Amino acid sequence: MDRVRYPMRLPRFVLLILLLTPLVACTIAPQRYSTPQAQTFTLQKGDLEADGLAFLTPSTVTGQEEDKQALALIFASTVAQQHPTVRLVPLSATISAINQAGLTDVYKGMYREYRDTGVFDPEALRQIGQATRARFLGQLKMAAFGQRNSGRFGIFGLDIVKTQTATIRLYFQIWDTHTGAIAWEGAEELAAAYDTLAEKTVSFKSVVEEATRELIALLP
Repeated sequence: MDRVRYPMRLPRFVLLILLLTPLVACTIAPQRYSTPQAQTFTLQKGDLEADGLAFLTPSTVTGQEEDKQALALIFASTVAQQHPTVRLVPLSATISAINQAGLTDVYKGMYREYRDTGVFDPEALRQIGQATRARFLGQLKMAAFGQRNSGRFGIFGLDIVKTQTATIRLYFQIWDTHTGAIAWEGAEELAAAYDTLAEKTVSFKSVVEEATRELIALLP
């Protein structure tokens, strides 16, 4: 007599995983909240291509000072990708030009005054513009940045799906070294969240790149 074969019973844990896999797959899509805004004063379309844009040392919220160089590099690289015809002077080249022109003390004083008052000295702007051969200077400020990892769905006390979130707030001004005035300014606040099975948080680089793209899309 042939033995009757019964279907093998799967453990409950495995069965739950199989049943929930489509649900998990549906939650992977990222969610974004972005609020870019800008105001144009004197900057015209084609000005940056014709006269150049040099980046100054960014300022950051307390606790993120070590991210200044990375912030400047990511921001400048993203601008170059989005606006390849703009003649950009990255932060490293700006600092080198200032040092070679003997303007280190001028730059320190200008930067310190801006931090305290929000104003750049017109003569300092003119000298740095000449040193970098760029009419326009870009001042970037990261006013806020945060990352968070929280459990969203779990089984038997284990977090299966985690929600990774990151928030950033950027403020960017373009100064005209010929007039000493702000030619353009913009702000961007971005919040990004997505569900994942991985432990890795949203990277600083990816958040800065996305916020930068949203912000500079408003340039004339």
